[in-house]
Amino acid sequence: MFTGEHAFSGFSVGDIDAARHFYGEQLGLTVEDDPMGFLRLRLSSGAHILIYGKQGHQPASFTILNFPVHDVEAAVDDLNARGVVTKIYTDPDYGTDEKGISRGMGPDIAWFRDPAGNVLSVLKVD
Repeated sequence: MFTGEHAFSGFSVGDIDAARHFYGEQLGLTVEDDPMGFLRLRLSSGAHILIYGKQGHQPASFTILNFPVHDVEAAVDDLNARGVVTKIYTDPDYGTDEKGISRGMGPDIAWFRDPAGNVLSVLKVD
């Protein structure tokens, strides 16, 4: 019988070691090695995400992972202090400020990229 009880998501990267460093060291998340050579990103919610290497990786053209936060500006400051660039869009349609935060067009949100070029975000939740 189909059930979504243990469903998980995954995405590709071009360099597993760079992903391990970025997610584990820069972002400070729990990263585990998978016996098949993949990575498992363990989230505090209990969920996990599979990160797999792919030859010829092409980054997704959309946000693949969102991190809800109560204070986007503080999260951006923290990410910037860790060497993560949050000003990745210059298109006026995104309406981002000098820190890369989009305000007033839905929840406050800032996007950033992993070493493989995949787009992630921090977004405000109440």
